[in-house]
Amino acid sequence: MKKDGILNSDLSEVIASLGHKDMLVVSDAGFPIPRDVRRIDLAVRQGLPGFLEMIEAIADELEVEKIIIAEEMLEKSPQMKEDLDEIFDGAAFKAIAHAELKELSKEAAAVVRTGEFTPYANVILVSGVVF
Repeated sequence: MKKDGILNSDLSEVIASLGHKDMLVVSDAGFPIPRDVRRIDLAVRQGLPGFLEMIEAIADELEVEKIIIAEEMLEKSPQMKEDLDEIFDGAAFKAIAHAELKELSKEAAAVVRTGEFTPYANVILVSGVVF
């Protein structure tokens, strides 16, 4: 039995399989997950699990070189952006239109759906390298 870190076997496996520049989406409960992208649905109910809780757990295990968010997050949920800045200190950020983020998510290795109900709480994490 794994004793720490991410215990969800699907999420742990996806993180372990990511290479440089691969993308992982962490989404709110309402994000439209593309049909051809792996879905890791962790949502139980509103707020469970929370978006930031998932981001923190993933950040402990995944080297992230760039974070892509929706421009709309900056206006509708600015605190979420500030929290992401704290978690990913030093990583590059890019803001794009929400429609473009949804389109880009079609290229992701997986989408992790949370129980988050905060508007535009969606992020694409671009995998980096540790060396």
